[in-house]
Formats: sequence, structure tokens, C-alpha cells
Amino acid sequence: MFSKILIANRGEIALRIIRACREMGVQTAVVYSTADKDAAYLKLADQAICIGDAPPAESYLNIPHIISAAEIADVQAIHPGYGFLAENDQFAEICRSCKIEFIGPPVSAMAAVGDKVACKKLAKKAKVPTVPGSDGAIEDEKTALKLAAEIGYPVIIKAAAGGGGRGMRVAHNDVSLRAGLKQAQAEAENAFKDSTVYIEKYVEYGRHVEVQILADNHGNAVHLWERDCSMQRRHQKLVEESPSPVLKQDVREKLCESAVRLVKAAGYTNAGTVEFLVDKKQNFYILEVNARIQVEHPVTEQVTGIDLIKQQIRIAAGEPLPFKQKDIPQNGCAIECRINAEDPARNFAPSPGLIEEFRAPGGPGVRLDSHAYAGYRIPPNYDSMIGKLIVHRPTRALAIAAMRRALSEFHIAPVKTTIPLHLQIMDNQFFQSGDVDTGFVERALLGK
Repeated sequence: MFSKILIANRGEIALRIIRACREMGVQTAVVYSTADKDAAYLKLADQAICIGDAPPAESYLNIPHIISAAEIADVQAIHPGYGFLAENDQFAEICRSCKIEFIGPPVSAMAAVGDKVACKKLAKKAKVPTVPGSDGAIEDEKTALKLAAEIGYPVIIKAAAGGGGRGMRVAHNDVSLRAGLKQAQAEAENAFKDSTVYIEKYVEYGRHVEVQILADNHGNAVHLWERDCSMQRRHQKLVEESPSPVLKQDVREKLCESAVRLVKAAGYTNAGTVEFLVDKKQNFYILEVNARIQVEHPVTEQVTGIDLIKQQIRIAAGEPLPFKQKDIPQNGCAIECRINAEDPARNFAPSPGLIEEFRAPGGPGVRLDSHAYAGYRIPPNYDSMIGKLIVHRPTRALAIAAMRRALSEFHIAPVKTTIPLHLQIMDNQFFQSGDVDTGFVERALLGK
């Protein structure tokens, strides 16, 4: 086991990793930017090292600065968290070339699943269902129009190196396809320095269901069941839950088995998530693989009782998984609401600034993962998420009731947050019945 780990991230995930390491008896060094110099979690780490100014390019995305911090702290491994450099195969390769273990998958596996076009080809070989679409990159308008005519509208254009809804456009006819292709390529180039896009059949009224996997370096791979992440806004998840409220058990098992089959084919190790699109007939198709820990990992932890961060660290240290597939339960129902410093009444405008009042919820079955507190100043430089509220109860109805109660207790002022929207979601009869899809929030709640 490692004696000391560097955490190359910030906010709630940095705090989450510090807590896991403390329980394991592993020392931590955490990096921070000048914008985060007063973050309370820095005092919980054994060492805190400033790596640059507020802009991510000067700090949390600055590989030389992070490697220098790791060498100064004399660590054996780096945990990248999520976002920033978590899925950067160059960073992973540099870490390992410096004799520092990267707590994540091998570079070869990151490459195999990181590019969505390559991942789709791998999925076909592993007999994992894929959405009808292009076999490779679409480079010109003529090819795009021909393919759309073959598979039928609507189609969706996606950035091969994309994520977070960037480089993505839906087209319902030739005119919107021509415009969307150019827009998606330009957006992909700007966001990822890679204009490569591909086209798939757009599954209307689909659900977003993902499978958490763990794989060790000894040939063992398991799934930890699924999470339903269909409540989204602009392809950004708002609410996640496990189990999915609509999947038939035989479909659930096939979907989860497909995820394990894919990661084995990729030679993947450590934690990862295989994301699927599920249509109204419960046909499922792979979307992508996230080669890192997910924001919504607590949902899986609550229903399985397995600490995913600890398992990541143990796998990276060379330990085998301590359980088999048959040992992994799916108990009760867990729901997570992402609490963002945004104003839903003003088109989700960011709401950085000083938190003067912070009253956290509690009670049976309530978990709050947050680095925020009264007196904390939310910087404008990073993602607006300031916490994740998770509940776990024996049934979904009880979980919704617990979440509604916890949200009503949660008080943050004067900054605006998404708590009012989450209360609206919990009270919605369609959400309560499970009759939703990835476009539901914008279509039914926001009127977009």
C-alpha cells in the first residue's frame, strides 16, 4: 500500500479522497490554486502545496507544476479525481514515467475507450450494442447527408473527444445537419483541440443509464450495478439514482454484463463507468466510457456498501478485488442531487461569491459531500458545483420523501443555488413515477 498520495484536484472530490486516505492510514498531499488558498479541506491533508494562480491552465491543468508538487511531497501515487486531468492519458503516462503511480486505468485502456469512435469499434467487437451511425469520423457534409439518409432523422452529431454536451448537435433535417456539423466541429476544436465528430441515430425520449465497474490487475472485473442519470439539463446531470426505476431485471443484468465485457476487451483496470442510452422498449446502446471516478459515485456506494475511492487506491497499489460479482448487493434506493451555485430563475447564471449562511441537512439516510461552509467564498474560476446531497432509503418512495425533506432543510445564502429546482423535481409526478427521459427537465420543467 502507498504511504502517501498526492491529490491533483480541488473541492468536494479532494475532500472525499482525503477522508478515504485517512481511514486507510495513508498520508495525503493536496495541491491548490491561489483561488483555493483558504479552502478548509487543505488543513485536513498532511501537506498542501500551491501550484499556481486561479486559471486552471496555470494550476489544476498545469502538469509540470503538479509533477513538481508530487516530487516535493515525495508521494508514491497521484489521484486525479474527476475533471481536469483525470482522463488525460498524457498526464497518466508522465506520472508513471516519473515512477509515480497514476490512480486510474492504463494509458492503453484510456486510449481505447477515450476516443468515442474507437470505443464504438471496440464495443462492436465485444458484442456490446451500439447506436446505428458512422463507423468512423465524419469529415465532410456530403458524407454526413448520405449517412443521415440511410439511418433516418433525427441524428446527433458528437465530438469524438467530447464530454459535457460540448461539440454535440441534434439535426432533424438536411438544413439543420449542415449547420450543426459546422457548429459541432468548431465547438469541438475550441473545447478539445480536436474537431473530429461522428454521427449517430438520435434516440428520442431515451434514458441515460450507466454502469459502475471495478477491475484489478489480476484479471478480475465486476460491475456495481447501474445508475439512472436521465434528469439532465443540456447534457449535464442534475439528479442520479440507483437502481433505475424502470429497468426490467433481465435487461439490468444484460446491460451490466455488457459493461464488464467491454472493459475486459479494453484491458481496463481501476474504476470506470460505461454509459448507455436506453430507449422506450428497453433496448440499450453504449454511449461512452468515463475512465475515472464519477461525480455520482456516492449513489453506488450507498446501495452496494463499497467505498469506491478506497478500491481505486487498492487496485492502483496492486491489490486484487476483495469480492466477487455474486457478493455485490444492490440494496434499497439512493438518490443524489447536485447542488450548484447557479440561479435557475436567471437561466442558470453562475452565482459565485461569499456564503454567509450554510445550514446542512441531516437525519436518517442523509449524506452530504461538500467542501462549502459559512464563510466560504465560491471562486468564479471553476465548475459551479458546491456539493452533492445523497439519500439512501429502503424504497424509492421513501428516498424521494427523504430527499424532499433534506432539500427543504438545506439553507445556503445569499448565493443562489439549484436547490429550488431539485425540490420542483422531487415534487413532479412524472419523476415520482419514473416516467422521464434525458429531455424531460428542459421540456417539462424549464419550458425550453
